[in-house]
Amino acid sequence: MSKTAVVFPGQGAQYVGMGRDLYERFPEARRVFEEASAAAGFDVARLCFEGPEERLQLTEFQQPALLAVGVACWRVLAARGLEPAAAAGLSLGEYGALVVAGVLELGDAARVVRLRGRFMQEAVPPGEGAMAAILGLEARAVEDLCRQVVAEGAGVVEPANYNCPGQIVVAGHRAAVEAAIVRARTAGARKAVLLPVSAPFHCRLMEPAAQRLAEVLAQVPLRPARIPVVANVTAEPVTDPERIRELLVQQVHRPVRWEQSVRRMQAEGITRLVEMGPGKTLTGFARRIDRSLEAVPAGTVEEILALVARPEGGLLA
Repeated sequence: MSKTAVVFPGQGAQYVGMGRDLYERFPEARRVFEEASAAAGFDVARLCFEGPEERLQLTEFQQPALLAVGVACWRVLAARGLEPAAAAGLSLGEYGALVVAGVLELGDAARVVRLRGRFMQEAVPPGEGAMAAILGLEARAVEDLCRQVVAEGAGVVEPANYNCPGQIVVAGHRAAVEAAIVRARTAGARKAVLLPVSAPFHCRLMEPAAQRLAEVLAQVPLRPARIPVVANVTAEPVTDPERIRELLVQQVHRPVRWEQSVRRMQAEGITRLVEMGPGKTLTGFARRIDRSLEAVPAGTVEEILALVARPEGGLLA
């Protein structure tokens, strides 16, 4: 029998217009946007639907916006019978997974991720940090070349995201990231390019942001998870609220182990991932990790209705 996990994407999945069809079609989705707006302190629906794109790109606003769209997708499917066995999310997406698991209230999550985005943006002065995607090298090769660059004194650079086989993102000081790109190309990488991001996420340069986030999270009530949430930092399922609090702080400055998280869910018997929110990034990663794992997007009305309409034995069985 199939076991389903719901997964939530991170930053980069956003686009102007995301979630509008859900808002117009489903009252459950409208309530999510209203709740997120009240908690985050700005009109989340308007930003998602109308932009401007420049504001949606700002980490402080992008994080609550993506959270709202993902949770809206979840609430619509939950109202129609979806009962997942586990949840996970890439970086920011982990907060959506924690809402699904009952650890966080949506309002608390929206407030926290807006501050999280602000802290991450302010941790490194503009222009000093960077991230790069390296495609076509094994993880160990990327780790080695990062160590070589650091040993040469170019600055900090280290793996930030283990997305799927042959796709690693690195982050750190801009000069060090650029040096890592050169080394990766020399080592035979199929592609090594800077990413259009505003800060070097998930590396040690984010430690100041993690410290500030810890102070915020200390005041936020967390409950035991109803279903296991596979944590980015450890790629292990977790249900204890205090351990979750610790891992959310660590997540800011440690790498996201997404490939390992997916494989861990498979080891727990998960056979299907449903991606909640805009885009199909995690669906694509899943297919590169293991093609036997079913992965389906659920970010639009059309996609959600297609899932609900599956015959007996399908998604909602």
